[in-house]
This record gives sequence, C-alpha cells and structure tokens, in this order.
Amino acid sequence: MNELEKWMEEGSTWLPWLTEKSVSIIVGIIIFFVGKWIAKRIANWIEQRMRNSKIDNAVVGFTSSILYALMFAAVILMALGQIGVQTTSFIAILGAAGLAVGLALQGSLSNFASGVLIILLRPFKAGDFVEVGGEMGTVDRIELFHTYLKTLDNRSVILPNSSVMDGTIVNYSAHSTRRLDLVIGISYDADIRLARDLMKSILDNEERVLPDPAYMIFVSELADSSVNFSVRIWVKSSDLLQFKSDFLEKVKYTFDENGVGIPYPQMDVHLSKAD
Repeated sequence: MNELEKWMEEGSTWLPWLTEKSVSIIVGIIIFFVGKWIAKRIANWIEQRMRNSKIDNAVVGFTSSILYALMFAAVILMALGQIGVQTTSFIAILGAAGLAVGLALQGSLSNFASGVLIILLRPFKAGDFVEVGGEMGTVDRIELFHTYLKTLDNRSVILPNSSVMDGTIVNYSAHSTRRLDLVIGISYDADIRLARDLMKSILDNEERVLPDPAYMIFVSELADSSVNFSVRIWVKSSDLLQFKSDFLEKVKYTFDENGVGIPYPQMDVHLSKAD
C-alpha cells in the first residue's frame, strides 16, 4: 500500500509535465505539416508566376526548389522550437557551415548572384542574338550559374554568369528592326551620280528594305584610293545578315555591268635611272 501511494505521489508530479510535452509535440507536428503545405503552395505560386513571365524552364525549376528548401528549413526549426529543442545551436552550426561554404565557393556564389540579376533584370532571354563575355551567338538557355550560347557555326559556348554581367551586353534582338550601315567605295575616275543611282535602283526593288525610316546614300569620305559612300538601310532584325550578303553581291555585279570600278589597295612604283 505504501508503494502504491508513493507511485501516485510521483505520478502527480510528472503527469503534468508529460501532458505539456505531449501537447507541444502535437503542436510541433501540426506546425511541421501545415508549414510544409504552405511552403509548397508558395513555391508553386512563385514557379507559376515565373513561367508566366516566360523565364527559362531550367531557371524556374531551380529557383522554386531553392525557395522551397529555405522555407522548409524554417518550418523544421519552428517545429523543433515548439517541441522544446534548443534551435540556437542548430542556427549557429548552420551559420558557421554557411560561412565556410561561402568562402570556399566565392566564384560559384558570384555566378549565382549574377544569374539572379539576369533573371530579374532580363537584359536578354532565350532565343535572343547577343554579344556577351567576348562571344556572339543565340542564347540557348539561362541557368543560375551559366549562360549557354549557340554560335553561328553551331558551337555551344558556356559562359559564367559573372563574366556576362561584368562585361558589356549587346542584344541584337532587343528591337524588331535594325539599321544596316555599310561603306562602299568606288574609284576616283568612276561617275559618282551613276554609282548612287545604281544603288538606289537596287534598294528600290528590294522588298526587305523598310520604307520608314527611309534609306540614305551619301558620300562620306574622299579616301586615299576611293570615294566612299555611306549607305544606311533599315530592315527587320531577322533579315539583316542575309540582306547584307545579298545587297553587297548585287552591288558588285551591278557596278561591273555598268563600268563602275571598285578600288583595291595598290602601290605605284616609279623607277629612275641615275647618271
């Protein structure tokens, strides 16, 4: 009987503690599952918004995964704190580990930050023809650490995002139209008016030349061995390269047929006989 009374007395002391702990554990479990559900919904919402903004799919998936991981880690810390686990030491360990990883991966973190800036600022997008990091090509895809280009000769160039953001970015696809600037030289004994009329005739019969702004042809320089014309033509960005090749070819054939000479570098040597 004495032992039973002793057990009842001890139970009266630890039973409230056990009840309190049970409630804390149940609340912690609820925080875990509800927080996980909320984190998943927020990550999916952000992913959908990014897809609606036509951001590269690889970037969308990677970004949403990182956001979900960060929110899930916060939920775990909240749940552990509710149960009674001291999370201060965990946070200190994570902070020290993050500092060590950050020092070891400075270059990668720089590429990561640059990738985030590319996503937010959007200086170019997949499919644009750009010149970045000393390379020129079509943007194949944008990832958080690297940007992939496909060059005109079908090479794949992988550029670190830090080199992309630290240098000059030239986006040739930013506008639907572009101006083509050409310099065409004729010989000094050629007829300037005839050469101008021939080039006008070529451009007037070319459907790819945009009427507004109108093209311009004017003498820009009396060079050492040629009279140079500046030709400024507005075309669609997608037509520029092919039009440039076709126009120069037509100019050469037309000038040859009409006797307009195109000079090339040459040197006159005068010999004299000494007495």
